[in-house]
Amino acid sequence: MTTDNISVMNNLPILYSLRNCPYAMRARIAVFKSKQPIELRDIVLSNKPDEMLLVSPKGTVPVLVLDKKVPTVIDESLDIMLWALKQSDPDDLLHNQQVNTGTNKLDEMLRLIAIFDQEFKTKLEAYRCAKRYHEDNITECRYACENHLKMIEERLNCHAFIMSDKESLADIALLPFIRQFARVERQWYLQAPYPKIRQWLNHYLQSPMFSKVMFKYPLWLDNDETVVFG
Repeated sequence: MTTDNISVMNNLPILYSLRNCPYAMRARIAVFKSKQPIELRDIVLSNKPDEMLLVSPKGTVPVLVLDKKVPTVIDESLDIMLWALKQSDPDDLLHNQQVNTGTNKLDEMLRLIAIFDQEFKTKLEAYRCAKRYHEDNITECRYACENHLKMIEERLNCHAFIMSDKESLADIALLPFIRQFARVERQWYLQAPYPKIRQWLNHYLQSPMFSKVMFKYPLWLDNDETVVFG
């Protein structure tokens, strides 16, 4: 490796990530879509790096360190997504090219994402716990989640993606959580009245992008290996 290459790698932003965490997952998807290179450090929550805790004491992932000398940190997944796509957005996931349509698509996306982050995620966790602990309210918990899924199914009945016929920030932000829902009661989900959601989700799960985003890298603390991602 040349001195120039080492210098470039040393100057890359650092993303601390947990492979199966939905928040970390959507941050990685946005970074991948932006083609913005970062240094990826995969961790496990039972063994959090001191370097991460020093810059983000709350100890959750994802954490993006933009400046190592005077740590500049973004430690909310949606903020990391917006940072990445504002650096580079080759697929126009922020829908900046639709600014003359008379509606602010980004504001609409952020409102929808907020509903899922603040409401759906809580209901999803209750549903997952009901299944895990064999509670007798699993149907009730699933029904609470379905109110949000119906909203997405209606949108997908109108166009190929959540906001329009173009992929957007909303699609990749909601993807990890709808994936989690689909895995709770797999047989029920496969027969549920959400064919458009199944089609939309399968489009992602079977894509080369998802395989790359979900690739299992060695844990950073185990080998201190530099992984360039994006």
